[in-house]
Amino acid sequence: MNKKYLVFAIVAVFALMVSACGPSTPSTVTNNYAAPEALRTLNVSGVGVVYLTPDIAYITIGVNTQRDNAAEAVEENKAQTNAVIQAIRNAGVEEKDIRTNNFSIWSNPQYDEFGQLSGRVVYVVDNTVNVTVRDLDKLGDLLDSAISAGANSIYSIQFDVEDKTEAQNEARAQAVEDAKAEATGLAEASGLTLGAIQNVSYYESGITPYFYGGKGGGGGAMSEASVPIQPGQLAVTVTVNLTYIIE
Repeated sequence: MNKKYLVFAIVAVFALMVSACGPSTPSTVTNNYAAPEALRTLNVSGVGVVYLTPDIAYITIGVNTQRDNAAEAVEENKAQTNAVIQAIRNAGVEEKDIRTNNFSIWSNPQYDEFGQLSGRVVYVVDNTVNVTVRDLDKLGDLLDSAISAGANSIYSIQFDVEDKTEAQNEARAQAVEDAKAEATGLAEASGLTLGAIQNVSYYESGITPYFYGGKGGGGGAMSEASVPIQPGQLAVTVTVNLTYIIE
């Protein structure tokens, strides 16, 4: 083999190896596709409110007893609570709608006029029941009967609507229509054309119950007339957010 040819062949092979191991040069690619246009959207909100008249109430009724002897306090509280529960049943409340919420007993050391422990201990027994009242027309008489029977604590009255499905659906429909009207008005004022709805979201605040706070007193003061109760109205509120594509 010719020496010149051999040297040329070796150099060519070496150059080929170096070329293979070295960084490749990126080829220039022509992009024939333009980036998509940013989607133009319009966001609007609508609110729907439906007012309801309560048809159910949840009340917490309690008996609090204080005695110097723990056993006596428990026995008296038990008798008093049983009388209260019986009065509630006599008012038309079914047994399934009466549930014990709390029973507790604790000692309460007494202090003298100088703020020093007197050595006397009073035992306190507290028994409360949750009651579901389905006939609101009888609620005032029920409370009066319970107080007359020995209940000395009415912690709260919460009004509600047992079935809110229809009201929720109506509030949602109102909220959607309100949002659509808002979008139409904005589009017309801005000279825009609304496209399809791209996104829908909603928030339901639910029904806000009315609370009657406070505590009832002994039986004698309210025996002449039933306890006045005003359920008022409740509101189901729904907020809907719509996102439109602007054409």
